[in-house]
Amino acid sequence: MAKLAIDGGDPVRKEPFPRWPVFGDEEREALDEVLTGGQWGIGGEKVDLLVEEFSRLHQTEFAVAVTTGTDALQIALTAASAGPGDEVIVPAYTFAATATAVFMANAMPVFVDIDPDTYCLDAGQIESAITGRTKAIIPVHLAGHSAEMDAIMSIARRRGLIVIEDCAQAHLAEWDGRKAGSIGDLGCFSFQSSKNITSGEGGMIVTNNRDFADKCWSLHNCGRERGGAWYKHPYLGGNFRMTQFQAALLLVQMDRAADQAKIRTENAAYLTAKFEQIEGIRPLKVDEHVTAHAYHLYILRYDQKAFAGVSREKFIEALAAEGIPAASGYVPLYGEGFVADALQRLNFLPSNRKRKTISLPVTERACNKEAVWLTQNLLLGTKEDMDSIVAAISKIKENIGDLVAK
Repeated sequence: MAKLAIDGGDPVRKEPFPRWPVFGDEEREALDEVLTGGQWGIGGEKVDLLVEEFSRLHQTEFAVAVTTGTDALQIALTAASAGPGDEVIVPAYTFAATATAVFMANAMPVFVDIDPDTYCLDAGQIESAITGRTKAIIPVHLAGHSAEMDAIMSIARRRGLIVIEDCAQAHLAEWDGRKAGSIGDLGCFSFQSSKNITSGEGGMIVTNNRDFADKCWSLHNCGRERGGAWYKHPYLGGNFRMTQFQAALLLVQMDRAADQAKIRTENAAYLTAKFEQIEGIRPLKVDEHVTAHAYHLYILRYDQKAFAGVSREKFIEALAAEGIPAASGYVPLYGEGFVADALQRLNFLPSNRKRKTISLPVTERACNKEAVWLTQNLLLGTKEDMDSIVAAISKIKENIGDLVAK
């Protein structure tokens, strides 16, 4: 058997995976057009073109381009009238912004566990988390896989709750043919550096509700009113406007998005079929209602018992030594320091909800033992690149005794 690279053997691969972001002359020309045109902010046409194209691609009537995905969530919550005393249901397995946006809107996140097969918000546990203070639900389309939107929307409509889809990882994802962001009351996207469509930073809010669209537009544009005077500010808002440079990049990036999504999807299916042959490696399942998976991440569930008790951290270390970058991902949001800090700063603890230690078993298993992340740029590689991922994991499995001895 070949010696593990972590023990000084030759790695499975030495070549880097495809770099991210992908760019070329088209991006340079788009940026130069804005630069020489002189309209870098308000007054340029790129943001308007982006809003029109993005809402068309995501099957919504309205869109508002903003500074970041985090700001998109906060603006959407404020537009939905979430505020002091309100509670917002969020999954405990997601990036911090899903919860920080709730705090920044002066509301309180209520953490709910995730589905063990998809790592998305477990719709079956939402009802028990609802109180008289609940204002909204934020399902996160994790890794590009849509949350269980039929069940979530049914609960929300029955209980009179707003649904804000966190689509930061789900550009062009679909649930039963409906684009992520178009199913709930509002959808929020991120264009941060790692995202499948990127301008370094940036965000987008989409909706089919004109009132929400107008509120979001006002909140992101200094409290102005559509069609109103420039120095008239009837509402309390901030400056969360996207620049023309960001929009120019995104318009070109969107031209690349469909082809890139096809490559990711094909490579993900290839990997999933290969991993069926490796005991102890189980990719997250794809729900039958998911008609397009964005694959911002490809997440494996690692079974320590099938690898002779070797910890996930040691497995990831060995995988990296073989030339396959991987990560363990999130920690449970409710254990993050910002949660306690925010509760203290806001002095907000609903009278009907005693402060207690939260423990959500599926989230903790995913965070502490199970999840292994492969980022989306790996999925832009060739079939040979995918084979190298499988070969590296197989090599570790075949030589697991060497890791046990370390």
